[in-house]
Amino acid sequence: MTVNPLLNLDVVELRDRLASGAVRAVEYAEACLDRIAELEPEIQAWAYLDGEHVLAQARALDTRRQSGMPTGPLHGIPVGLKDVIDTARMPTENGTPLDAGRVPNEDAVIVAKLKAAGAIIMGKTVSTEMAFMHPSKTRNPHNTAHTPGGSSSGSAAAVAASMVPLAIGTQTGGSIIRPASFCGVVGLKPTFGAIPRTGVLTQSPSLDTMGVFSRTVEGAALLAEILFGYDARDTATRPQPVPRLLETAMTEPPVTPTLAFIRPPQFDEIADDDTVMAFRELTSLLGEQCFEAPLPKAFDDAVDIRSRINSAEMAKCYYAYEKRGRDQLSSELCEAIDKGKTVLARDYLAALDWRGLFNAALEEVFQRCDAIITPSAPGAAPGRLDTTGNPVFNGLWTLCGTPAITLPLLWAENGLPMGVQLVGRAGDDARLLRTARWLAQYVSNIENEGASS
Repeated sequence: MTVNPLLNLDVVELRDRLASGAVRAVEYAEACLDRIAELEPEIQAWAYLDGEHVLAQARALDTRRQSGMPTGPLHGIPVGLKDVIDTARMPTENGTPLDAGRVPNEDAVIVAKLKAAGAIIMGKTVSTEMAFMHPSKTRNPHNTAHTPGGSSSGSAAAVAASMVPLAIGTQTGGSIIRPASFCGVVGLKPTFGAIPRTGVLTQSPSLDTMGVFSRTVEGAALLAEILFGYDARDTATRPQPVPRLLETAMTEPPVTPTLAFIRPPQFDEIADDDTVMAFRELTSLLGEQCFEAPLPKAFDDAVDIRSRINSAEMAKCYYAYEKRGRDQLSSELCEAIDKGKTVLARDYLAALDWRGLFNAALEEVFQRCDAIITPSAPGAAPGRLDTTGNPVFNGLWTLCGTPAITLPLLWAENGLPMGVQLVGRAGDDARLLRTARWLAQYVSNIENEGASS
């Protein structure tokens, strides 16, 4: 089955065509549904999909535009939602049989934002069990024998397979960056607290971060800008102006960006040969625009510190689930909960202090560069379905609360994509997106020159 040309449109161009009426919302929604019907039996990216409801939303949006009423910035654009995000009158089962049949009465804050912006709620994408490490049914669109990553497995796979142009996920360790890298799409984890989490499954309040998936930096910026904002019920958010993410991302940097290459904790032990060679070539390609910045020794403990916070808070947040049906939870989740029960209050509170200390140390690096460049994962997606891959190269940035984005710029020897992760200073999401777009264009231009020579 040939891919409908509509599905190849850049999201910004799609937005403009939908807004002008050059493409009807129903026309695009039907193209997405046809693509899902073709690939879903193999990819299994969706936990809930109601095609009639999708088309009803699209028809209502077309009628609104035709009547001359104002349209929103996401008018007619379908968005997939990870199945840990509450949707009124639509199942939200959190990837666990303990929530089978659960239908919330109220939309999550970000779902209300999407509807107000004119987006089509396409459906619920598959999450691993309660957004943790137990693999889901979803397969990697590039090779179904390989994991798509997790926990936002369905969101990453759906975007990679052109089932939907945009999707939303969550990250507590590496659950946006890693699956985006494995599936070969753009994944953005914004600054901690930039997007409100009210109405989203809580695993670890000190770490849980909302994020987005797209095939381009511009698409990620467009969606994230709609979601950014303050919500009094989420104490991680702050009342402050929403940055102009898309406008900034689409501008040329005032000077050529400088990147700091950082080897994350455990890089020398677990980065595979493809990753080592690819980053050696990439940093060489960047030349004077890239320098290596070693991390202080204290960063070696970051993986354990993040895990300590995650486990301790999970033991508290998932207590009701454990009490209701521990026998229906996976061994991975039970082990993490049990680990959390053993964390002393002294050690948990001390772990929370490290975010400020690590960010203070990173400030010296950020004073010399526009962004940090580092691998998104130790390698391409593992050729196994009993794992979601190793999040070790992501957890540090989740702990620090810094924005991070992965770009599908590299390829492993076996033909699978590998992501390049860029990390910015906390709160500097717009600048990070601008730098990411510059890097994507820089690499593309060099590849095109090589192909034409």
